[in-house]
Amino acid sequence: MSSLLYLIAIILVIGWIVGAFVYSVGGLIHILLVLAVIAILFRLIGGRTV
Repeated sequence: MSSLLYLIAIILVIGWIVGAFVYSVGGLIHILLVLAVIAILFRLIGGRTV
């Protein structure tokens, strides 16, 4: 489950980067970034290294 959470976080960060440079969707890009950061924080709080 933790590796799945890390994978989702990586996908969201990549989606945010692609969206920031290719598409101008506005708030959706920032929501993706926030979700990725939250996923990474959950992984860190769980006691595992990123």
